[in-house]
Amino acid sequence: MKLTVIGIFLSLALVMMAPTRASLPDFTELVEKAAPAVVNITATRKMVSRAEPNQEEMPELFRRFFRDYQGRNNPRPSTGSGFLISSDGYLLTNHHVVEGAEEIIVALSDRREREATLVGADPLSDLALLKIDERDLPAVSIGSSESLDVGEWVMAIGSPFGFELSVTAGIVSAKGRSLPDERGNYVPFIQTDVAINPGNSGGPLFNLEGKVIGINSQIFTRSGGFMGLSFSIPIDVAMEVVEQLKDKGSVSRGWLGVQIQRVDRDLAESFGLDRAAGALVTRVFADSPADKAGLEEGDIIVEFGGRAIDLSSDLPQVVGRIKAGSETSMDVVRNGELLEIAVKVGELDAQTPLAQSVQPRSPAENRLGIQVRALADDEKTELAADVGVVVVDVAAGPGKRANLVAGDVITSMNNQWLDSVADFERALAELPGGVAIPVRIVRGQQPQFIAIKLDP
Repeated sequence: MKLTVIGIFLSLALVMMAPTRASLPDFTELVEKAAPAVVNITATRKMVSRAEPNQEEMPELFRRFFRDYQGRNNPRPSTGSGFLISSDGYLLTNHHVVEGAEEIIVALSDRREREATLVGADPLSDLALLKIDERDLPAVSIGSSESLDVGEWVMAIGSPFGFELSVTAGIVSAKGRSLPDERGNYVPFIQTDVAINPGNSGGPLFNLEGKVIGINSQIFTRSGGFMGLSFSIPIDVAMEVVEQLKDKGSVSRGWLGVQIQRVDRDLAESFGLDRAAGALVTRVFADSPADKAGLEEGDIIVEFGGRAIDLSSDLPQVVGRIKAGSETSMDVVRNGELLEIAVKVGELDAQTPLAQSVQPRSPAENRLGIQVRALADDEKTELAADVGVVVVDVAAGPGKRANLVAGDVITSMNNQWLDSVADFERALAELPGGVAIPVRIVRGQQPQFIAIKLDP
């Protein structure tokens, strides 16, 4: 009897375990099919004399996992990964893998080595297109990152620490990540938990169909090694860049001509929104596409070119992918009303002029618990706005709770522009208590909105 019961339990256990085992992916066929198109890249850089920081002593950050594995002697050969996108020798990698290289050597999976030509590179997306003089090469199959789902299994192939054709796997942790660096605003990164380390940079990220859906680019790390967060450039973005690099060797991006900030819960309440979403416009640059379209500071962009803007970081990515000169529309919330505005997208320039700092002077006390003074005429050219009052001192009260600091320039309150201290006092006296109201300020070189709630 006991043996029968034990047998039943064992049978049940095997039945329960079977679906779990069956649900785990088998990557063997995928690797066999995809690996021949993955390459190892060695880039020899120009000699440099400046000292380089100790990577292990660097603070926690998003780090390009591309390092010198052969010592600090110059010239410095360094390694990364890449993959062939066509049988005639075009291949993709990261821009930072080949940046400043005098010589680029591509090692194919069959051990052949060829010198590569740089067709073009795009630092903002961290992509580079290379070409080797070969025919009938194995090439990857290009998928769609747009159709990728969070939780989906993915696999990476690359050369971590110089170990060629190493395979790692995991799942998609998130999509549309914006990272705090010079490229993060224009690339909606795919976040995964696939183990990525120095040398994987530029390698492909595959879905279970064996199609490339991303290019491994960065990790978040304290030590320089993998800590569970990897970031890949979506292949949809990459192929748009490839098309332009092939055509003219460079990339142009759409430009709107605004500065924006995140809409938090308090700001959403102050602007009368039912939820915290959209990109809040803090500045409209003169003669920019936004200026010509009639966009105003304080507008909240909730849709651009037919794509919803849930986070402020969505806007640069959406605008940047639109071809310069294209005409499109955007939905904005202005004074509680939803407006549709037509705009002709411009071309992104390397630099946009920003505001300068301010110098505070004498006071005028008010309900906010702060002291302010008028904005001097000679300061207006140094600041982001031609109007406003300057915060001189901040005491306990609503202003301090909203994190106002001395030197801030208050340019509008509750969508009313302030030409003088008298305007400021008049607007402040009319503000209701107990509800959040939007206040536009200029701090240092950045205009922004804050929400201030006066005492009832």
